[in-house]
Amino acid sequence: MEITYYGHACFSFKTASSTIITDPFISGNELAKDINVREIKTDYIFLTHAHYDHILDVETLVENNGAPILANAEIASYYEKRGYRVIPMNIGGVERFDFGKIKMVSAVHSSSFPDGTYGGLACGFLMKMDGKVIYFAGDTALTTDMKLLPYVYGYINVAILPIGNTYTMGVHDAVVAAKFVGTRNAIASHYDTFPSIKVNREKAKQMFLAEEKHLTFLPIGETLDINTFV
Repeated sequence: MEITYYGHACFSFKTASSTIITDPFISGNELAKDINVREIKTDYIFLTHAHYDHILDVETLVENNGAPILANAEIASYYEKRGYRVIPMNIGGVERFDFGKIKMVSAVHSSSFPDGTYGGLACGFLMKMDGKVIYFAGDTALTTDMKLLPYVYGYINVAILPIGNTYTMGVHDAVVAAKFVGTRNAIASHYDTFPSIKVNREKAKQMFLAEEKHLTFLPIGETLDINTFV
């Protein structure tokens, strides 16, 4: 499986049979100005919540790919009314696909569309794909619910964690989150896009190393193999 970073909280996961993209916010992100969202191919769009910096490019991706949107019931209903294909879920639910299983898990965060429509409860995803387990935390504060996640699909090969502080947990809490979920590996998310979520990358890496964890800052547009993580 390959993981590609498109900036902010937008990642692509290319499995042996399908490609999934999360929280597409590309065209509005100056840091991702070299990424052409219209060239991105995906089979599914996964949304953790309804804030504009997680849904901005949903329409473009749907128009270019015809991909269904997997999200909570409120977000799914919002897009279904606009004629889009949706896969509604809610926290605790599991959906099975040819590439594996997706469990919607809790996140502590708010959720509303730019027009003020309620976006339901924010979530994250625990994903077992191609025999690997990835925790995509979404926008969240640190929560003890994370301690339950290793009991679902076993060892989590990598956790994608927000570290920007202000709107989500910061680096210190992300280190604790990595400990809670029992992984040795984390990929940074939701940082540097705006002045209020700037981070010191070297300091962040050292904080993870102090707890025998490895934090990866994946450059925007670059891809790595899941087998990088043990």
